[in-house]
Amino acid sequence: MPHCAVARLREVLPPPVSGGDSIDWQEIERTAGLTFPADYREFVESYGGGEIDEYLSISTPPVPGSAYGDLLDRKDPVLSHQDRKDLIALLPGSALPSLLPFADSASSDVAFWLCEGAPDDWRVAIFRRQTPYGMNRWTVFNGGMASFCVAALAGEVNPLSEPLSAGDRHEFLPWRRV
Repeated sequence: MPHCAVARLREVLPPPVSGGDSIDWQEIERTAGLTFPADYREFVESYGGGEIDEYLSISTPPVPGSAYGDLLDRKDPVLSHQDRKDLIALLPGSALPSLLPFADSASSDVAFWLCEGAPDDWRVAIFRRQTPYGMNRWTVFNGGMASFCVAALAGEVNPLSEPLSAGDRHEFLPWRRV
C-alpha cells in the first residue's frame, strides 16, 4: 500500500519517468544496522537520489554510479556545542537523539532525521546555514521526510535559507540526468 505522504508528494512533484533506485533494504538493515522509514524507502524506489527544483539534494544508500548514494557515510554528524544546545532546546527532554542527514540544500542547509523511536516516527530537523545573528538555526518539523518535502514545496513551511521554487510546477532531477 502506497504511503499517503508519498502519494501527496507525487501530486506536486512528479517522479522521474526513469523511476527510482533499486535498494536491497534488508541488506542495508543487516550490514548498516539501520531500518529506514517507509516513506523514505518508497521515495527512493520512486524517485531515487537527485535534486528537487535544483535546490534540495536527497541522498540514498549506495547505488552504483550515483553521486547521491552517500547516505550511510553521513551517520553521526559532528555538531558544535552551540548547535547541539540550540537543537536540544527545541526537543522534549535534555537528550539529543542520533541524527542522520538525508538532504542538503544548495545554500548548505541540512535536513536530518531525529532517529528516535520507530523509524516511521522519526521527525525531521533542519539546520539552516544562513540565519540572522542570534536566531536559532534549527527548525523541527513534526513529520517524516515525505511530509516535510510536501510542506516545503507547498510553501507551508520555510525552514531552508531559500524557499523551494515558488511556481506551481516542481521538478525532480534524478542523478542519472545531473
